[in-house]
Parts: sequence; structure tokens; C-alpha cells
Amino acid sequence: MYLLAKVHPLGIEYGAWIVLGGLIVKKEFAVIGLGRFGGSICRALVEEGMEVLAIDNNEDRVNEFSMIASHAVVGDTTDESVVKSLGIRNFDHVIIAIGDNIQASILTTLILKELGVKKITVKAQNDYHEKVLRKIGADQVVHPERDMGRRIAHNIVSNNVLDYLELSDQHSIVEIVANEKLAGYTLIDLDIRAKYGINIVAIKRKQDIIVSPMADERIQINDILIVIGADIDINRFEKKVMS
Repeated sequence: MYLLAKVHPLGIEYGAWIVLGGLIVKKEFAVIGLGRFGGSICRALVEEGMEVLAIDNNEDRVNEFSMIASHAVVGDTTDESVVKSLGIRNFDHVIIAIGDNIQASILTTLILKELGVKKITVKAQNDYHEKVLRKIGADQVVHPERDMGRRIAHNIVSNNVLDYLELSDQHSIVEIVANEKLAGYTLIDLDIRAKYGINIVAIKRKQDIIVSPMADERIQINDILIVIGADIDINRFEKKVMS
């Protein structure tokens, strides 16, 4: 297996791991805000074996995560002295998942940037919130409710689409179930890239996954096609071929 690595200030970085002088060290994450979104991120990181510091200004939430995260503390992250005392600047990635308090979200982001945190991901409440976050240096901005709503809507509208991941405002990756119109044809027969401007990057077939399928790969009924492309082209393919 080949891993995509990049140079890290302390060593070589492989995904969620850093190699320091021959030793493999886990990345350290901090999650600020332990509501529904932040809590799910915290749990998922812990399940992946990561070191996680969980922070919230609500003591009950912190107590709930004290047995889940590596460390859980009560703290007001809009207070720079509190943030410094937690040693946040030493963490590899901080996720700000503060709920409805936009001012607290922005101020926390500003403080973390000034302290030199390596990577900051922030949950945005709306497009205006996102613009401010990007202006002040947030590395990644997410809209979990909006993005999930789009995925659900897309799945409802199209019977053939199993899942939908938005890459940008105009590009996505979708999982499409192959119907009888596609079954029996090879990729070169269908010539999907030339006709629709999209690419089949993988095929799920029962328990197997065919990555970068060859042009002579023959599609079978109920294969799951992993398709990437512009939304307008994917929609055109769905309407003309999948309906």
C-alpha cells in the first residue's frame, strides 16, 4: 500500500499520523463545542484511535465526554488566556464546532490563528459566517446541516443515487446503481467521459471494489458506480441514461 505523505514541521506526515525520527506518532486533535456536530466528530476521531481534547463551556457536556475523549475540559475559548492555558497551539488540527454563537465562533478562530494553530476547521451557520471565517484565516469551513440536506434531497429525487458528496459548488462524487440500460456494456462501449464529461473512478461489486476500472470492464446489474464530475453533467447522465 502506498500512502500520500507530505513534509510536516516536525517530520513526515501520513494522513492522521506523523513520523518523527523513525517513531510513528498520532496527530492530536482538539474539538471545541460538543453539541451534536462536535460530539459526533469527537466520537469518530476517538474511534479512529486519535488523541482528542474535547472542550465546551457546558460542564454537563464535558462530563459526558470525559469518558470518551482523551481529555475533556470546561473552557471559554473566547478568552485568550484560557486557550493559551490549554496548549491549543500544540495541536495539529482544531475543529471549532460552536453552535449558534457566531461571535464566539469568529473570536475563537481569530485567537487560534494568532496563536499559530496548524489547521483550523470551523462549522459555519450561514454563507455570511463562512465569508468572515475565510477572511480571518480558517483553513476549512463546513456547513454540516446544509450539506446533509443536499445529500438527502439528491437521494430522494433520484432513485438510482445511493450517496452524494459535494466537492465544490459545481462538482460532486455520487454513487449510482447500474440498471439494465448499463448492464452488459463495457466502459468503452458507453464512452461516458466523451458523451457526458464525467468519470467512473471505481466500481463496487458486492464485496469487491474495482479502483480505476479498465476500459474493457463490463458493467453488471446492480454494480455501484462511483462517478465524479460537474453537477450539470452528472444530472444529464442520470436523466438520459439512468431514468
